[in-house]
Amino acid sequence: MRSVNFFLIIIALLIFSHPTVRADDYLQVPGLIDLRTTYSDGELELDSLVRLAKARGFDVLFINDHDRLAMEYGLFPFRNILKKRVELHSINKAGPDKYLAGIKRIQEKHPDMIIIPGSETAPFYYWTGSYFKKNLTAHNHEKRILIIGLENPEDYKELPILHNGFSNRYFKRALPLILFFVFPLALGIMLLKWKGLSRISGVVICGFSLLFMVNTDPFRSSPFDQYHGDQGLAPYQMVIDYVDKRGGLTFWNYPETRSGKRKLGPIIVDTPPYPEVLEQSKGYTGFAALYGDAITITEPGNEWDRVLLEYCRRERDRPVWGISTADFHKDAGAGEKLGNFPTVFLVRERTKKEILFAMRLGRMYACRAKYPQRMVLNDFSVCSAGGNTRAVSGDEIVLNEKPRIHVFLSLKKPTKNRVKLRLIRSGRVLEVFDGSLPMEIDYEDKYFKPGRKGYYRIDARGCGALVSNPIFVTLR
Repeated sequence: MRSVNFFLIIIALLIFSHPTVRADDYLQVPGLIDLRTTYSDGELELDSLVRLAKARGFDVLFINDHDRLAMEYGLFPFRNILKKRVELHSINKAGPDKYLAGIKRIQEKHPDMIIIPGSETAPFYYWTGSYFKKNLTAHNHEKRILIIGLENPEDYKELPILHNGFSNRYFKRALPLILFFVFPLALGIMLLKWKGLSRISGVVICGFSLLFMVNTDPFRSSPFDQYHGDQGLAPYQMVIDYVDKRGGLTFWNYPETRSGKRKLGPIIVDTPPYPEVLEQSKGYTGFAALYGDAITITEPGNEWDRVLLEYCRRERDRPVWGISTADFHKDAGAGEKLGNFPTVFLVRERTKKEILFAMRLGRMYACRAKYPQRMVLNDFSVCSAGGNTRAVSGDEIVLNEKPRIHVFLSLKKPTKNRVKLRLIRSGRVLEVFDGSLPMEIDYEDKYFKPGRKGYYRIDARGCGALVSNPIFVTLR
């Protein structure tokens, strides 16, 4: 009888127990985000880029060619008629059908690689100054968003950005102004019935009325234009919402850009840093936490933490994740090699679906490296004291006892360089660990307040940089 009871207990444990989730239950798959090819302003054809990435040990590539790279300047009052347009090669100039078909073809040629399409978009810019005074300035043209995961050509064709071709979506907005010019047009037509000066006046009135009607640009691709000053966040939020509705992901790219103010041919371009967009915008997936510029946005208590705390207070529907972006145009361009800015994904299996799922959930960490060297976050997890439940980056966990944080950080290649690792809790540095790698940390947070949601994340500097995504914790 005892043996039967023991057997039943074992069966019950197998049925009702939940396996412990550990970071080493996941595959770590390194990927490269924000790559350009000859479809826009990159130096390498897609096949050459894939071969180079494969040779350097990367399994996942996010192709983010420019979806439309154009600028226009027109003369008042017919700015949409008397204008100069400069457009460089891009996805929509060549055709998104060709772009997506090319990616599909290369994917079939390299089935061991995961190639995910997307774009880099510049939704808006605005002019100040004058061409004739040689101070014509395009503002915020390099205020960019990365779009990831859209695989329908129409999604690129219909992007609500400036100069993106014919669209009837905003015709109703132009209709009142068009109707305004219908009346003088009707008057001009009536005058054509007469002779002499009346007919000449009719021709002039009809001509100008038609010009003004065409100048309303009723088939524009965006409800905004570049002649009415800064429109705030609205043009960018429109793109974020558009992509979100179509199942894609959006990331603010290089929000602390140092490109600044510079001459570009006969004009000036001016894009100051824009870290404030993290707090101003909603519904986006994340942002570039590591890239080629110096970054303060990830410092404890700054914009990223303030946004994450908004999520903890239920003021946001979703968290915001950090990635590493390469802004890759050619190997060794700006002194950076392909592989210096990897994002590492935690997945159950090596598939496109799993990579995008991990990206959406924040199961990834960002690196800045000097290829082939980089830091490896073998484990970053939070668990109960007994270790019965465990969460990794992007997860949320509810505990009945004080959280224990486990970190194991190593290097691809051994070195004597020291690393400073900061454990950050809800926007404040909880502890700093300084030492050589590999480094293993087992830390119990005795002062985590019960009854409210918080989070942990880590930031390591020394042999490059590593930024984890947060683990959210609620203590009962």
